[in-house]
Amino acid sequence: MAKTPTKSAPAKAAPAKKNGLDTTIQSLGQAKIPSPLKYCRFVEDEQQLELRLTEEEADVPGGHGLHLSFEKAGPRGKLYFDSSKVKCAIVTCGGLCPGINDVIRAIVMDAYHHYRVASVIGIRYGLQGFIPKYGHDIVELTPHNVSNFHVFGGTELGSSRGPQPPEEIVDALERMNVGVLFMIGGDGTMKAAANIVKEIRARNSRISVIGVPKTIDNDINFVGKSFGFDTAVEKATEAIACAHVEAVGAYNGIGIVKLMGRESGFIAAQATLALKEVNFVLVPENPFSLDGPDGLLDQLEKRLRSRHHAVIVVAEGAGQHLCEASGSTDASGNPVLCDICTLLIARIKEHFKMRTMETTIKFIDPSYIIRSVPANANDRVYCGFLGQNAVHAAMAGKTGMVVSRLQSRYVHVPLELVTMKRKKMNIEADYWRAVLESTGQESMTMHRLPGVECPKP
Repeated sequence: MAKTPTKSAPAKAAPAKKNGLDTTIQSLGQAKIPSPLKYCRFVEDEQQLELRLTEEEADVPGGHGLHLSFEKAGPRGKLYFDSSKVKCAIVTCGGLCPGINDVIRAIVMDAYHHYRVASVIGIRYGLQGFIPKYGHDIVELTPHNVSNFHVFGGTELGSSRGPQPPEEIVDALERMNVGVLFMIGGDGTMKAAANIVKEIRARNSRISVIGVPKTIDNDINFVGKSFGFDTAVEKATEAIACAHVEAVGAYNGIGIVKLMGRESGFIAAQATLALKEVNFVLVPENPFSLDGPDGLLDQLEKRLRSRHHAVIVVAEGAGQHLCEASGSTDASGNPVLCDICTLLIARIKEHFKMRTMETTIKFIDPSYIIRSVPANANDRVYCGFLGQNAVHAAMAGKTGMVVSRLQSRYVHVPLELVTMKRKKMNIEADYWRAVLESTGQESMTMHRLPGVECPKP
């Protein structure tokens, strides 16, 4: 049942607090029911993994070299739920990303085949699906009807943006007698999940909420690499290769590729490292100048005079300081970005017209193609592990957490940590230095490691 008459508060595992950060995972109560899993090595809650996090894994004060203990993911020997009687629900929220269907499929397959759950339902069109006024039907998810989900991109359940009242969501969960809610989404979804958990606790209900972090931008804190990121980078390199072909096919040809990355430039940086044809990469974390001897326009002119072609990769959130923001927000509460590429193209044309230099600009925006494709093999494997470990955590009565992969280890991370802030690249770290070495671009702003003079490429 989703609600019990007991008045005791949800239990917590043994405290795991270090560096002012609490990694303790909430539990609905004591797990007493023997697991039905066979031929399995069970994980004990006391099995904590001591990890030393890098800048690419946790963007928090003191994040570099931060030591934390995390609860290890995996099947437990004792369950909180009688799995044969529990009803589960899955909802997908936010923008599309390669691998969502693979996670859905993995959850359903593991829940049915190994835990023999009573039912798994899919909530249509994100959190709107819980609210009666939208009129969205639910769908029964079985191994038969999810068997080919992984063939397609996007989400078979549909998605939406925008907050919905947690009270109405919990009302719906209780009406449907749902015991476990799996939420697949990004930063905004995880914040919504945290609010749902608070409402569940306020009502003293016994509903497990498990998050599976999804963001094509790879900007969720305490997630080493989000699912779909590898696929996105792979497809992005194809667009960059096309831009390079277009650039070298014209005298003073310039190929410009716009990639996802509202606040974090991980896709742009990783694709640049994967394909050595990029000459300039612009990311949100590194404000740049257009004008002056160190500005992009002068550097681009030098490049064209010497090589007669150039490729520029631009993350969508780069250069926001150069154009006027509208001040409005989208349905998820994110600021609406100005179109940096339109500004870049206009300024590049103006710059070279004044110098009577002939140029040809080819602009490629593959964003919707990239996010809509099916996951590649590596991401499918990753999604399978995430889905399975999400089911293991839920059946053991865990709640208020996400399943994350840190340093090739699957762990449980509290929602409070992943929603602290969005993860960004550290432009003083070795990773960004490697990106600059790959492009050969000179620094357009003075970002230097303390005490180190970097020679110009």
